Amino acid sequence: MQVPWAKVEAGQPTRVAHLGRLKAHARVLHSSLPDPVLRHLPLGPLPHQARARSPLNQTAGVGEAVPGQAVINGFLEADLQQYIEMFFHMRSIRRLCLENILPPWLLQSRTLSGAEAVNALRPFYFAVHPDFFGQHPREREINENSLKRLSAYLENLQKPGWKTLKPTQLTFYVRETEQTTLEGPELLNSLGFRAVTFTLHSRDLLNTVLDILNSCNLSTEHIQSMNTNVTSQAPKGAKRTFDRPIKWDKTYYSFTGFRDPEEELEKVQKMETSLISWLDNNEKSAIKKLTDSLPLRGELDRLKEELSHQLLLSDIRWQRSWGVAHRCSQLHSLGRLAQQNLEVLQNIKGCTIIFTDRSGMSALGHVMLGTMDVHHHWTKLFERLPSYFDLRRRLVLLEEQISQLLGGLQVVYLEELQPAMTIEEYYAVLDCFHGRLLQSRVPFHPRSLRGLRMILDSDRYTPSLHELGHFNVPILCDPVSLQWFLFTKAAQARDNMKKKEELKTIENDLIDASVEKFSLQKLYKEPSISSAQMIDCCKRLLQQSLPSLQGMHLCVSHFYAVMQDGDLCIPWNWKS
Repeated sequence: MQVPWAKVEAGQPTRVAHLGRLKAHARVLHSSLPDPVLRHLPLGPLPHQARARSPLNQTAGVGEAVPGQAVINGFLEADLQQYIEMFFHMRSIRRLCLENILPPWLLQSRTLSGAEAVNALRPFYFAVHPDFFGQHPREREINENSLKRLSAYLENLQKPGWKTLKPTQLTFYVRETEQTTLEGPELLNSLGFRAVTFTLHSRDLLNTVLDILNSCNLSTEHIQSMNTNVTSQAPKGAKRTFDRPIKWDKTYYSFTGFRDPEEELEKVQKMETSLISWLDNNEKSAIKKLTDSLPLRGELDRLKEELSHQLLLSDIRWQRSWGVAHRCSQLHSLGRLAQQNLEVLQNIKGCTIIFTDRSGMSALGHVMLGTMDVHHHWTKLFERLPSYFDLRRRLVLLEEQISQLLGGLQVVYLEELQPAMTIEEYYAVLDCFHGRLLQSRVPFHPRSLRGLRMILDSDRYTPSLHELGHFNVPILCDPVSLQWFLFTKAAQARDNMKKKEELKTIENDLIDASVEKFSLQKLYKEPSISSAQMIDCCKRLLQQSLPSLQGMHLCVSHFYAVMQDGDLCIPWNWKS
């Protein structure tokens, strides 16, 4: 049997190229098959049975040409035909092996489009969206930066001709949501979210989406149903192909010069960042950013002190981690308003001003100035401050009434642990809880829980005891169940509070010792870092010699980063 396109005549070098490519594809496919299959499909001389069945071997010796038989690049035309048959037979064997290894829904899936990938990642976006981290500015900034890098990675995957692969490591703070399937409650910190770090290295959208969801312990069932729908909508007679990236032989990357994605991934996984190496690599960048920010830092301190003295403020703070330049701009804006209309600012005497995303009064009674608002909105807020002060007095009275109903248990609002709320929102929460207590009339012995604290939680359904010693009480909690829980956990709550004070003292001493030893300008931690984690970090730092930290601003976090103004972020569990 002759292969029409394989005949070679003078002046037809492309036929030889076809054979060369066919042999190369056969070798690549051969290298990807499991060992049991390879034993039955050797790549080289054809099996003896195949030679015996060859029409050519019935009239001549094996591998010998006969008159009129075409020879292609040293191979007989009949040998070429048998190579072709073997190549397509190996494709069937490979498909059979994959069907036994991979789940059917993944085997029958095809590459996701960009829109489908975005839709599949909706649970992930909902869990990490920066808007849900308004009360946690540093976590919000990290998620914003990581989402930008993730978006760039997904765009590169969809670009035609994208051949190289550089593994990308991302860190996200993942909220506790209904879609989150956690391995255990210990994964969450006291703020209701956890830090997740993973490395992207896949070369197609589907595997990338699966990697992201699995790394965050999010469900992938909706992707399975998506692929099932696609399969069911295909024509009955249509062929299903396994459209997955090819696993090339190592020689392919040596010959072409492309980077081997598997080797790149192994390097990233094996190369665990150490504190000393990271400081060596980022010292120059941090020093430059810190040096550039020093004039603005000085101006920020000056403006803050002048405005605090002029307006008789208790403090000026920022809810988000804006850069020094942004903070100076906000203080300049407040200063201009004070020059134009100082009289209206008389109402803020003794207050704490917080620059945040919206204007109003916080649950703690601090004056919030929205950074996106103009002077007109700020002026209206200052004019309404007397009514806010009245609401604040009513709120404090309501807290005292709840405390009396709960045996002296103090109701508090912990800014670092609870969602940011306006005073109107917090008053509504207290009023709802107070009404439920009045209806139940559950008796508490007076002063039986005096000295203990509780916070109201709208996201939980059962009460719990925090490691810091306070109770997390759901707004809609059953008062009878709450009474039993408080009485049984009261002793443990007192022990936790005592332990918290002891840890705080040790933490402050270690921070002072670290600042002194390394000549740091500042050492601080993120709100999500516990005292125990900070103590562990500082103890190990004090055992090191780190001259590169001299004069730096050091933040203990969950990741390595050089912030825009030169602050160094290191994970609390850094490796030496």
